[in-house]
Amino acid sequence: MEIHRVDTGNSRDVERFVRFPFRLYHGSKQWVPPLLSSARKQLARDRHPFYRHSDAEFFLALHGDKVVGRIAVLEPRQRNEYRHRHGAFFCLFETVEDSEVSRALFAASFEWARKRGLEEISGPEGFSSGDGLGTLVKGFEHRAALLQTYNYAYYDRLIQDSGFHKQTDYISCYLSQDFRLPERIRRIAEKVKERRGFRILEFKTKGELRAMAPDVIAAYNTAFVENREFVPVTGEAAERLARRLIDMTKPDLVKVVAKGDKIVGFALGFPDVSAALQRCQGRLYPFGLPLLLLETRRTDWINFNGGGILPQYQGLGVNSILYDEMDKMFHRRGFRHAEIVQVNEQNTKMMQEMEALGVELYKTHRIYQRKL
Repeated sequence: MEIHRVDTGNSRDVERFVRFPFRLYHGSKQWVPPLLSSARKQLARDRHPFYRHSDAEFFLALHGDKVVGRIAVLEPRQRNEYRHRHGAFFCLFETVEDSEVSRALFAASFEWARKRGLEEISGPEGFSSGDGLGTLVKGFEHRAALLQTYNYAYYDRLIQDSGFHKQTDYISCYLSQDFRLPERIRRIAEKVKERRGFRILEFKTKGELRAMAPDVIAAYNTAFVENREFVPVTGEAAERLARRLIDMTKPDLVKVVAKGDKIVGFALGFPDVSAALQRCQGRLYPFGLPLLLLETRRTDWINFNGGGILPQYQGLGVNSILYDEMDKMFHRRGFRHAEIVQVNEQNTKMMQEMEALGVELYKTHRIYQRKL
């Protein structure tokens, strides 16, 4: 077996890297392929904004000319500087069920990171906000949510075999169309709006979303400042994240709570177009884009992925307002299934709220770490 460093300027190398998962998961009903254009861009050092401030390397495991594994290792300099760390991330890890392959891939990643003076490695973590986090360790029978990762059950064993241990888990929750928000939550929401002067901002067009996007990103940066690995999203990265989210959603699935002119909380809903992504197999043209547009109108799944409350407004009932708005989104639009995507288990307050609401905790994605 050979570990091959990908030449990101060589189209054959890039194609072998991005297409390996399509072969690995061929026939899987749960895996959702990425768009090939987006997957290629992650290796494009002259195009992806990550490389403006950070670096990455990509490795393939080869048996002869056959790809049997891959991995990316990242030096997130912006994160390291902001959080005073000397760490690396790994991501895009895919492999056949063979510990020799996984050990060799991780060994190459460790060597690359050590040469840069990095002292620890964690992951799977991606290139930018919104990339899927973690390795799936529970919920293998369920299809991956939009932009979230899926992998085989043996990944956990192979990752631990290379010296990693759990850092934290992200839990995703499921709601069926039979779910009903407790009436007391609705009553609290109405009382809080009346007594504290909170109001709901609603949107009818994507133009309205674009106009509000800078304020929502600023609120995001304030709401998540205490989260693990948080780095403020600014400049080009903020513009890219806003475009990405607006492209993926519909105006009436974005709810913002305001007090006066100040945003104090927000909840983001997204039509889940995973089924269309499976059908178009990573290609936007000629049929992929029409399939995706059709799926945004007919899907019966909604994902809630991204929501927060500014710290100074937590504990004042804004969470009840957001839960009430999410419930209305779910039922009034006629969705049959909903997923609340990747709540960090360290967010004990929200985890307790999820359990109290009676939602099903049905998927777990794990972040691992180890010293170098």
